[in-house]
Amino acid sequence: MAYRVPFVDPREHYRRLKHEIDAAIIGTLAQGDLVLRGQLRSFEQHLAEFVGVRYAVGVNSCYHALHLSLLAAGIGSGDEVVTVGHTFVATISAVVHAGASPVLVDVGKDFNMDMACLERAITPRTRAVIPVHLNGRVCDMDRLSALAARHRLVVIEDAAQALGASFGGRGAGSFGAAGCFSFYPFKALGGIGDGGAVTTNDPEVARTVTLLRFNGEDRETGEFHHHGYTALLDNVQAAVLDVKLRHLPRWIEHRRAMAARYTEGLRGLAGVALPPIDGDGYHDSFQNYVIRAHRRDALRAFLREQGVETLVHWSKPVWQHKGLGLPGPDLPETEALCEEVISLPMSAETTEEHVDATVAAIRAFYG
Repeated sequence: MAYRVPFVDPREHYRRLKHEIDAAIIGTLAQGDLVLRGQLRSFEQHLAEFVGVRYAVGVNSCYHALHLSLLAAGIGSGDEVVTVGHTFVATISAVVHAGASPVLVDVGKDFNMDMACLERAITPRTRAVIPVHLNGRVCDMDRLSALAARHRLVVIEDAAQALGASFGGRGAGSFGAAGCFSFYPFKALGGIGDGGAVTTNDPEVARTVTLLRFNGEDRETGEFHHHGYTALLDNVQAAVLDVKLRHLPRWIEHRRAMAARYTEGLRGLAGVALPPIDGDGYHDSFQNYVIRAHRRDALRAFLREQGVETLVHWSKPVWQHKGLGLPGPDLPETEALCEEVISLPMSAETTEEHVDATVAAIRAFYG
């Protein structure tokens, strides 16, 4: 159906950038630059500068960014990796495919890892922790980094939803041994297909991921150093992403303005719990604006009738998908979130009128 308030609007997004995107694609194709050429190197350089690290390595999805980062850190069979239960399955699958065992912990009121739960989950087998910076908000990396240092844990950030967010003046993806990003089309920085990247200050991590992403081969010498993968970010995607990266700071400020408008419009409404905005050391990028709603499913159906498109991430806990073979942890906050959260329309194309219409519909439902 056609929504009067779309969750995202890819057609309008393209219309606004058509001349720049078309020029980037045509220029890449006209030069025959399809694989491992200057467009990719340019985007990697600019992304590293944006995040605030020395290196960025383009790959074809955030899943591959996570998987290759774990391998580069030496994580494998017999190791435990702690991450949250409230995340997309790819975070956990990357641990499984690295040969390690995922240990799921609960989240706090900001949807990010509960540090007390993390500390209780650490055992002698724990080798790494993957904080997930959800919805455009960075985890409490001061506490997490201190715990990781004390227990000698590798930190690999799942920053798929947090490009441009920061904590304590440092960008998401700059804290750990590696940061992992997604350029899925509907992310704040989205490609014209899937894509991802690893960011790091460690030259060995950067080199290992660079080798693993392209069959383990050093392209300069022809020597194969690993049994690798086919997981390269292609040049056309890199060229488009490089164009969009120039606009990202403005888009993030727009998202923050729309988030503030949602918060003002919904403040004090019984039945709705609002997400945090900033706070001590936080600068949120609002990949998503997520509320916790009483009678969430009924609210979503009502909003659909009013022409407002919404999204529910993970309507049941990931461990309840039997095909994944995950143990059933006791994560009450995660279970509650699966029943309560709903993401409201949020993109660079979301307008004040969109926000106001959504707020009015939510108030009408609860009124």
